[in-house]
Amino acid sequence: MALRPPRESDFTSHLRSPAVAARVGTVLGICFGLCFLTGLVSHWSQDPNPWFFVPTRPTWGYRLTQGLHVASGTAAIPLLLIKLWTVYPKLFAETPWRDLRRLVLTGLERASIGVLVAAGVFELATGLLNTTQWYPWQFHFRATHYAVGWLAVGSLLVHVAVKLPIIRDAWRSDVESTAQDRPTTAVASSGITRRGLVVTAYLSAAVAVVASAGSTVPLLRRVSVFGVRSGGGPQGVPINKSARAARVTALATSADYALELVNGDRTVRLTVAELVALPRHTSGLPIACVEGWSAHGTWDGVRMRDLMDMVGRPAGADVVVRSLQPSGPYRATLLPHSFVEDDLTLLATHLDGERLSLDHGFPCRVIAPNRPGVLQTKWVHRLEVRA
Repeated sequence: MALRPPRESDFTSHLRSPAVAARVGTVLGICFGLCFLTGLVSHWSQDPNPWFFVPTRPTWGYRLTQGLHVASGTAAIPLLLIKLWTVYPKLFAETPWRDLRRLVLTGLERASIGVLVAAGVFELATGLLNTTQWYPWQFHFRATHYAVGWLAVGSLLVHVAVKLPIIRDAWRSDVESTAQDRPTTAVASSGITRRGLVVTAYLSAAVAVVASAGSTVPLLRRVSVFGVRSGGGPQGVPINKSARAARVTALATSADYALELVNGDRTVRLTVAELVALPRHTSGLPIACVEGWSAHGTWDGVRMRDLMDMVGRPAGADVVVRSLQPSGPYRATLLPHSFVEDDLTLLATHLDGERLSLDHGFPCRVIAPNRPGVLQTKWVHRLEVRA
Protein backbone atom coordinates (compact mmCIF):
# COMPACT_ATOMS: atom_id res chain seq x y z
CA MET A 1 0.00 0.00 0.00
CA ALA A 2 1.47 3.34 -1.08
CA LEU A 3 2.12 5.88 1.58
CA ARG A 4 0.36 9.24 1.29
CA PRO A 5 0.65 12.49 3.21
CA PRO A 6 -1.86 12.87 6.03
CA ARG A 7 -5.07 14.76 5.42
CA GLU A 8 -7.00 16.99 7.77
CA SER A 9 -9.75 14.38 7.90
CA ASP A 10 -7.31 11.84 9.35
CA PHE A 11 -7.21 13.72 12.67
CA THR A 12 -10.39 12.86 14.52
CA SER A 13 -9.69 13.61 18.19
CA HIS A 14 -12.55 15.57 19.76
CA LEU A 15 -9.96 17.56 21.72
CA ARG A 16 -8.70 19.23 18.54
CA SER A 17 -11.39 21.86 18.26
CA PRO A 18 -11.77 25.64 17.86
CA ALA A 19 -13.34 25.69 21.32
CA VAL A 20 -10.09 24.48 22.90
CA ALA A 21 -7.79 26.38 20.55
CA ALA A 22 -9.57 29.70 21.23
CA ARG A 23 -9.37 29.35 25.00
CA VAL A 24 -5.76 28.26 25.11
CA GLY A 25 -4.83 30.72 22.38
CA THR A 26 -6.38 33.68 24.20
CA VAL A 27 -4.30 33.14 27.32
CA LEU A 28 -1.26 32.46 25.12
CA GLY A 29 -1.86 35.77 23.35
CA ILE A 30 -2.05 37.59 26.69
CA CYS A 31 1.26 36.01 27.74
CA PHE A 32 2.86 37.00 24.43
CA GLY A 33 1.57 40.56 24.79
CA LEU A 34 2.80 40.92 28.37
CA CYS A 35 6.16 39.40 27.46
CA PHE A 36 6.49 41.76 24.49
CA LEU A 37 5.63 44.93 26.41
CA THR A 38 7.94 44.16 29.34
CA GLY A 39 10.62 43.18 26.84
CA LEU A 40 10.36 46.61 25.27
CA VAL A 41 10.90 48.19 28.70
CA SER A 42 14.02 46.09 29.22
CA HIS A 43 15.40 46.75 25.75
CA TRP A 44 14.85 50.50 25.87
CA SER A 45 16.18 50.73 29.42
CA GLN A 46 19.48 49.32 28.14
CA ASP A 47 19.54 51.60 25.12
CA PRO A 48 19.04 55.18 26.40
CA ASN A 49 17.63 57.65 23.91
CA PRO A 50 15.97 61.07 24.17
CA TRP A 51 12.40 59.88 23.64
CA PHE A 52 12.35 57.07 26.24
CA PHE A 53 12.71 58.32 29.78
CA VAL A 54 13.55 55.70 32.40
CA PRO A 55 12.26 56.83 35.83
CA THR A 56 14.22 56.15 38.99
CA ARG A 57 11.03 55.29 40.89
CA PRO A 58 9.73 52.87 41.87
CA THR A 59 13.13 51.49 42.80
CA TRP A 60 11.83 47.95 42.17
CA GLY A 61 10.30 48.76 38.77
CA TYR A 62 12.80 46.83 36.65
CA ARG A 63 12.71 43.94 39.09
CA LEU A 64 8.94 43.72 38.52
CA THR A 65 8.88 44.19 34.75
CA GLN A 66 11.73 41.78 34.05
CA GLY A 67 10.30 39.22 36.45
CA LEU A 68 6.97 39.47 34.58
CA HIS A 69 8.82 39.22 31.27
CA VAL A 70 10.44 35.90 32.16
CA ALA A 71 7.33 34.56 33.95
CA SER A 72 5.00 35.31 31.01
CA GLY A 73 7.48 33.81 28.56
CA THR A 74 7.79 30.70 30.71
CA ALA A 75 3.99 30.36 30.97
CA ALA A 76 3.72 30.63 27.18
CA ILE A 77 5.83 27.52 26.55
CA PRO A 78 3.30 24.83 27.60
CA LEU A 79 0.43 26.92 26.23
CA LEU A 80 2.10 27.15 22.81
CA LEU A 81 2.75 23.42 22.70
CA ILE A 82 -0.89 22.61 23.51
CA LYS A 83 -2.19 25.24 21.08
CA LEU A 84 -0.02 23.85 18.26
CA TRP A 85 -1.25 20.34 19.01
CA THR A 86 -4.89 21.40 18.75
CA VAL A 87 -4.48 23.17 15.40
CA TYR A 88 -1.93 20.81 13.87
CA PRO A 89 -4.48 19.18 11.47
CA LYS A 90 -5.01 22.55 9.74
CA LEU A 91 -1.51 22.17 8.32
CA PHE A 92 -2.89 19.42 6.08
CA ALA A 93 -6.11 21.16 5.05
CA GLU A 94 -6.94 21.01 1.35
CA THR A 95 -5.68 23.98 -0.67
CA PRO A 96 -8.45 25.69 -2.73
CA TRP A 97 -6.50 25.81 -5.99
CA ARG A 98 -9.53 26.56 -8.18
CA ASP A 99 -10.81 29.55 -6.19
CA LEU A 100 -8.35 32.42 -6.66
CA ARG A 101 -9.81 34.60 -3.90
CA ARG A 102 -9.81 31.80 -1.34
CA LEU A 103 -6.37 30.71 -2.51
CA VAL A 104 -4.91 34.17 -1.88
CA LEU A 105 -6.58 34.49 1.54
CA THR A 106 -5.50 30.98 2.52
CA GLY A 107 -1.95 31.70 1.40
CA LEU A 108 -1.78 34.92 3.40
CA GLU A 109 -3.26 33.24 6.46
CA ARG A 110 -0.82 30.33 6.30
CA ALA A 111 2.11 32.69 5.73
CA SER A 112 1.19 34.75 8.80
CA ILE A 113 0.80 31.57 10.85
CA GLY A 114 4.17 30.32 9.62
CA VAL A 115 5.83 33.56 10.69
CA LEU A 116 3.97 33.52 14.01
CA VAL A 117 4.95 29.95 14.86
CA ALA A 118 8.57 30.38 13.76
CA ALA A 119 8.98 33.70 15.59
CA GLY A 120 7.16 32.44 18.69
CA VAL A 121 9.26 29.29 18.95
CA PHE A 122 12.44 31.29 18.35
CA GLU A 123 11.59 33.86 21.02
CA LEU A 124 10.64 31.30 23.66
CA ALA A 125 13.56 28.97 22.93
CA THR A 126 16.24 31.68 22.90
CA GLY A 127 14.64 33.45 25.85
CA LEU A 128 14.70 30.23 27.87
CA LEU A 129 18.37 29.68 27.03
CA ASN A 130 19.12 33.28 27.98
CA THR A 131 17.80 32.68 31.50
CA THR A 132 20.46 29.98 31.84
CA GLN A 133 23.13 32.20 30.21
CA TRP A 134 23.76 29.63 27.48
CA TYR A 135 24.23 31.17 24.04
CA PRO A 136 24.91 28.48 21.41
CA TRP A 137 24.72 30.99 18.55
CA GLN A 138 26.78 33.74 16.96
CA PHE A 139 24.18 36.52 16.64
CA HIS A 140 23.66 39.35 19.15
CA PHE A 141 20.92 38.08 21.45
CA ARG A 142 19.31 41.33 22.56
CA ALA A 143 19.11 42.93 19.10
CA THR A 144 17.82 39.75 17.47
CA HIS A 145 15.36 38.99 20.25
CA TYR A 146 14.00 42.53 19.93
CA ALA A 147 13.59 42.37 16.15
CA VAL A 148 11.95 38.93 16.12
CA GLY A 149 9.65 40.06 18.93
CA TRP A 150 8.13 42.64 16.58
CA LEU A 151 7.65 39.92 13.94
CA ALA A 152 5.94 37.67 16.47
CA VAL A 153 3.54 40.36 17.70
CA GLY A 154 2.80 41.66 14.20
CA SER A 155 1.92 38.19 12.90
CA LEU A 156 -0.08 37.53 16.09
CA LEU A 157 -2.22 40.60 15.45
CA VAL A 158 -2.84 39.49 11.85
CA HIS A 159 -3.77 36.00 13.05
CA VAL A 160 -6.18 37.35 15.67
CA ALA A 161 -7.81 39.66 13.10
CA VAL A 162 -8.36 36.76 10.69
CA LYS A 163 -9.63 34.35 13.36
CA LEU A 164 -11.61 36.85 15.43
CA PRO A 165 -15.09 35.62 14.34
CA ILE A 166 -14.15 32.04 15.24
CA ILE A 167 -12.60 33.11 18.54
CA ARG A 168 -15.68 35.16 19.45
CA ASP A 169 -18.08 32.33 18.65
CA ALA A 170 -15.96 29.81 20.53
CA TRP A 171 -15.98 31.90 23.70
CA ARG A 172 -19.74 32.45 23.45
CA SER A 173 -20.35 28.69 23.32
CA ASP A 174 -19.63 26.02 25.90
CA VAL A 175 -16.21 24.45 25.55
CA GLU A 176 -17.82 21.05 24.94
CA SER A 177 -20.00 22.39 22.12
CA THR A 178 -19.51 20.67 18.76
CA ALA A 179 -20.96 23.51 16.67
CA GLN A 180 -17.57 24.50 15.23
CA ASP A 181 -16.10 21.02 14.93
CA ARG A 182 -14.70 19.67 11.70
CA PRO A 183 -17.00 17.10 10.04
CA THR A 184 -14.57 14.28 10.75
CA THR A 185 -14.18 15.02 14.46
CA ALA A 186 -15.06 11.98 16.52
CA VAL A 187 -17.71 12.01 19.20
CA ALA A 188 -16.24 12.42 22.68
CA SER A 189 -15.66 9.15 24.48
CA SER A 190 -14.26 8.27 27.87
CA GLY A 191 -11.06 10.03 28.80
CA ILE A 192 -10.10 13.65 29.21
CA THR A 193 -12.71 16.22 28.26
CA ARG A 194 -12.13 19.46 26.42
CA ARG A 195 -12.67 21.34 29.64
CA GLY A 196 -10.14 19.08 31.30
CA LEU A 197 -7.58 19.79 28.56
CA VAL A 198 -8.07 23.55 28.88
CA VAL A 199 -7.73 23.40 32.67
CA THR A 200 -4.62 21.23 32.25
CA ALA A 201 -3.14 23.84 29.90
CA TYR A 202 -3.75 26.63 32.38
CA LEU A 203 -2.40 24.60 35.29
CA SER A 204 0.72 23.60 33.36
CA ALA A 205 1.43 27.26 32.66
CA ALA A 206 0.94 28.11 36.35
CA VAL A 207 3.21 25.25 37.46
CA ALA A 208 5.89 26.37 35.00
CA VAL A 209 5.79 29.88 36.46
CA VAL A 210 5.88 28.72 40.09
CA ALA A 211 8.71 26.30 39.31
CA SER A 212 10.89 29.11 37.94
CA ALA A 213 9.72 32.38 39.54
CA GLY A 214 11.78 31.89 42.68
CA SER A 215 14.59 33.71 40.88
CA THR A 216 12.50 36.85 41.31
CA VAL A 217 10.13 36.04 44.19
CA PRO A 218 12.03 34.99 47.34
CA LEU A 219 8.95 33.29 48.84
CA LEU A 220 8.94 30.78 45.98
CA ARG A 221 12.62 29.85 46.08
CA ARG A 222 12.08 26.59 47.98
CA VAL A 223 9.63 25.29 45.37
CA SER A 224 11.12 26.86 42.25
CA VAL A 225 13.14 23.84 41.21
CA PHE A 226 13.87 25.40 37.80
CA GLY A 227 14.86 28.82 39.13
CA VAL A 228 18.29 29.51 37.67
CA ARG A 229 19.23 31.75 40.61
CA SER A 230 18.31 30.82 44.18
CA GLY A 231 19.34 34.17 45.65
CA GLY A 232 22.64 32.81 46.91
CA GLY A 233 26.07 34.08 45.99
CA PRO A 234 28.91 36.14 47.43
CA GLN A 235 27.51 38.35 50.20
CA GLY A 236 24.02 36.94 49.58
CA VAL A 237 23.66 38.33 46.04
CA PRO A 238 24.12 36.23 42.87
CA ILE A 239 26.62 37.19 40.18
CA ASN A 240 26.58 36.79 36.42
CA LYS A 241 30.21 37.48 35.58
CA SER A 242 33.09 36.83 37.92
CA ALA A 243 36.23 38.94 38.11
CA ARG A 244 38.16 36.07 36.60
CA ALA A 245 35.78 35.79 33.64
CA ALA A 246 36.00 39.56 33.12
CA ARG A 247 39.81 39.41 33.35
CA VAL A 248 40.04 42.21 35.91
CA THR A 249 41.47 40.47 38.97
CA ALA A 250 44.96 41.93 38.69
CA LEU A 251 43.73 45.40 37.71
CA ALA A 252 41.10 45.61 40.48
CA THR A 253 43.52 44.55 43.21
CA SER A 254 46.52 46.55 41.97
CA ALA A 255 48.12 49.00 44.41
CA ASP A 256 48.19 51.48 41.50
CA TYR A 257 44.40 51.56 41.13
CA ALA A 258 42.79 55.00 41.20
CA LEU A 259 39.31 56.19 40.34
CA GLU A 260 39.30 58.96 37.74
CA LEU A 261 36.63 61.67 37.70
CA VAL A 262 36.72 63.60 34.45
CA ASN A 263 34.97 66.72 33.16
CA GLY A 264 36.63 68.02 30.02
CA ASP A 265 40.22 68.96 30.90
CA ARG A 266 39.55 68.67 34.62
CA THR A 267 40.47 65.37 36.28
CA VAL A 268 40.43 64.19 39.90
CA ARG A 269 42.10 60.93 40.89
CA LEU A 270 41.08 59.08 44.07
CA THR A 271 42.83 56.12 45.63
CA VAL A 272 40.70 53.44 47.26
CA ALA A 273 41.52 54.85 50.69
CA GLU A 274 40.53 58.36 49.60
CA LEU A 275 37.29 57.10 48.05
CA VAL A 276 36.28 55.19 51.18
CA ALA A 277 37.08 58.23 53.35
CA LEU A 278 34.56 60.47 51.54
CA PRO A 279 31.11 61.15 53.11
CA ARG A 280 29.11 57.95 52.81
CA HIS A 281 25.48 57.01 52.30
CA THR A 282 23.45 53.81 52.34
CA SER A 283 20.84 52.63 49.83
CA GLY A 284 18.67 49.54 50.16
CA LEU A 285 18.15 48.56 46.53
CA PRO A 286 17.42 45.45 44.48
CA ILE A 287 19.65 44.34 41.67
CA ALA A 288 17.74 42.71 38.82
CA CYS A 289 19.10 41.12 35.66
CA VAL A 290 17.71 40.38 32.23
CA GLU A 291 17.71 36.64 32.97
CA GLY A 292 14.86 37.28 35.41
CA TRP A 293 16.66 36.90 38.72
CA SER A 294 16.83 39.62 41.35
CA ALA A 295 18.04 40.10 44.89
CA HIS A 296 17.99 42.88 47.47
CA GLY A 297 21.06 44.34 49.13
CA THR A 298 22.07 47.16 51.45
CA TRP A 299 24.72 49.12 49.57
CA ASP A 300 27.09 51.65 51.07
CA GLY A 301 29.22 54.15 49.21
CA VAL A 302 29.54 57.69 47.89
CA ARG A 303 26.67 59.43 46.15
CA MET A 304 27.29 59.70 42.45
CA ARG A 305 26.29 63.35 42.33
CA ASP A 306 28.75 64.20 45.14
CA LEU A 307 31.58 62.58 43.20
CA MET A 308 30.75 64.39 39.99
CA ASP A 309 30.42 67.71 41.84
CA MET A 310 34.15 67.35 42.54
CA VAL A 311 34.83 68.04 38.85
CA GLY A 312 32.07 70.60 38.38
CA ARG A 313 29.53 68.50 36.54
CA PRO A 314 26.78 70.84 35.26
CA ALA A 315 23.14 70.04 36.14
CA GLY A 316 21.48 67.83 33.56
CA ALA A 317 24.71 66.27 32.27
CA ASP A 318 24.92 62.51 31.80
CA VAL A 319 27.91 60.47 32.95
CA VAL A 320 29.82 57.75 31.09
CA VAL A 321 30.87 54.92 33.42
CA ARG A 322 33.93 52.90 32.39
CA SER A 323 34.89 49.54 33.83
CA LEU A 324 38.29 47.91 34.15
CA GLN A 325 37.03 45.15 31.86
CA PRO A 326 39.24 45.05 28.75
CA SER A 327 36.37 43.93 26.53
CA GLY A 328 32.65 43.26 26.49
CA PRO A 329 29.54 45.22 25.46
CA TYR A 330 29.04 46.73 28.93
CA ARG A 331 32.57 47.86 29.72
CA ALA A 332 31.27 51.40 29.16
CA THR A 333 27.71 52.44 30.06
CA LEU A 334 25.77 55.67 30.11
CA LEU A 335 24.28 56.87 33.39
CA PRO A 336 21.54 59.40 32.53
CA HIS A 337 21.46 62.61 34.54
CA SER A 338 18.25 61.61 36.37
CA PHE A 339 20.14 58.66 37.88
CA VAL A 340 23.27 60.70 38.57
CA GLU A 341 21.24 63.23 40.55
CA ASP A 342 19.16 60.69 42.48
CA ASP A 343 19.94 60.45 46.20
CA LEU A 344 19.99 56.63 46.05
CA THR A 345 22.52 56.29 43.23
CA LEU A 346 25.89 55.33 44.69
CA LEU A 347 29.34 54.34 43.69
CA ALA A 348 29.20 51.49 46.17
CA THR A 349 32.20 50.10 48.01
CA HIS A 350 30.32 47.98 50.57
CA LEU A 351 27.47 45.47 50.50
CA ASP A 352 25.57 44.51 53.65
CA GLY A 353 28.22 46.02 55.88
CA GLU A 354 31.21 44.35 54.19
CA ARG A 355 33.65 45.50 51.56
CA LEU A 356 32.50 44.47 48.09
CA SER A 357 33.80 41.08 47.10
CA LEU A 358 35.93 40.99 43.99
CA ASP A 359 33.16 39.29 42.03
CA HIS A 360 30.68 42.01 43.07
CA GLY A 361 32.86 44.76 41.65
CA PHE A 362 35.64 45.58 44.12
CA PRO A 363 36.91 48.23 44.56
CA CYS A 364 33.68 50.02 43.54
CA ARG A 365 30.57 49.62 41.42
CA VAL A 366 27.48 51.54 40.37
CA ILE A 367 24.18 50.83 42.11
CA ALA A 368 21.15 52.85 41.04
CA PRO A 369 17.38 52.47 41.50
CA ASN A 370 15.22 50.87 38.79
CA ARG A 371 18.15 50.04 36.54
CA PRO A 372 19.01 46.79 34.70
CA GLY A 373 21.71 44.75 36.38
CA VAL A 374 23.92 44.77 33.29
CA LEU A 375 24.13 48.56 33.64
CA GLN A 376 25.08 48.46 37.33
CA THR A 377 28.70 48.58 36.19
CA LYS A 378 31.29 46.72 38.25
CA TRP A 379 35.04 47.40 38.67
CA VAL A 380 34.57 51.10 37.89
CA HIS A 381 37.77 53.03 37.18
CA ARG A 382 36.57 56.16 35.35
CA LEU A 383 33.54 58.47 35.46
CA GLU A 384 33.30 61.03 32.65
CA VAL A 385 30.87 63.91 32.29
CA ARG A 386 29.44 63.59 28.81
CA ALA A 387 29.76 66.83 26.89
